Amino acid sequence: MAPIKIGINGFGRIGRLVARVALQSPDVELVAVNDPFITTDYMTYMFKYDTVHGQWKHHEVKVKDSKTLLFGEKEVAVFGCRNPEEIPWAAAGAEYVVESTGVFTDKDKAAAHIKGGAKKVIISAPSKDAPMFVCGVNEKEYKSDIDIVSNASCTTNCLAPLAKVINDRFGIVEGLMTTVHAMTATQKTVDGPSSKDWRGGRAASFNIIPSSTGAAKAVGKVLPELNGKLTGMAFRVPTVDVSVVDLTVRLAKPATYDQIKAAIKEESEGNLKGILGYVDEDLVSTDFQGDNRVQHLRCQGRDCSERPLCQACVLVRQRVGIQHPRGRPHPSHAQHQVNERHEDTGESGLPQRSVQSLFF
Repeated sequence: MAPIKIGINGFGRIGRLVARVALQSPDVELVAVNDPFITTDYMTYMFKYDTVHGQWKHHEVKVKDSKTLLFGEKEVAVFGCRNPEEIPWAAAGAEYVVESTGVFTDKDKAAAHIKGGAKKVIISAPSKDAPMFVCGVNEKEYKSDIDIVSNASCTTNCLAPLAKVINDRFGIVEGLMTTVHAMTATQKTVDGPSSKDWRGGRAASFNIIPSSTGAAKAVGKVLPELNGKLTGMAFRVPTVDVSVVDLTVRLAKPATYDQIKAAIKEESEGNLKGILGYVDEDLVSTDFQGDNRVQHLRCQGRDCSERPLCQACVLVRQRVGIQHPRGRPHPSHAQHQVNERHEDTGESGLPQRSVQSLFF
């Protein structure tokens, strides 16, 4: 099968990392990039050098002219249009457009790419009205007549597969989630104004900042049976990559520790192979920077099954990965790392089971 041809709108943090993944993927061909705010020289510089993921060490990247980049011998067209309708995607051969500006996230705005000649649009963020798909969760519901989809958020991509396994096997009555989230580009290096959230304007590298998250609500969109059952909040912390989602749920039926880990291991070798996996190491968040393994589970602890309580801590490596537009998992997408622990809470006597997962 010939590779699908993609264009990227917005060559910021997500756009550049999507480009890195696409250029190393035999079934995806990057043909065009649009960004009205940076020149080809600056695009080349930002693509080659990355503080978190390191220097690009594959094809040589250089400028051919003001409208063309060269990745090795591969030419990629560069446009600088502010209005998506004006981007000549069809002329560049782009069938699918990755909308990664963070601006055109609803269906009407994203549809402008269709008018510009694209066949399909994949929004790299949650959308209020575009259907959302997460590999391993609901991608089979995709129909070919759907032209605009949302890939949800990195947190949702990590949380939803694990929530699906727990819910399918044991049932989730209700749950609370807390995201311990690495810094993002919207935060401030020093204290500054933030009209949306005053605390969000405080210096990112000096503070643990309480914030809001839409991940719990988004899980309800990709798993309708969990709609309204999950809620939560977020904390922004001074790290540059890899985040944690702590999910505590009340199970519909009691389960032993061994039953829970056996269910997740079974899914990792069956329905969720390539998305969910299993590992047996003690690791920390920085161990997963740049790691493109699939989700793994590490299990240890003692059995304590008298209470139907399950706590899951899901680590999320944000902004990296590409959802395959044809509705199947891309080898570099939906990748997680999991570390599961079981321990007594002490005073309450209730068992807590902790599952740590990383999304790449």
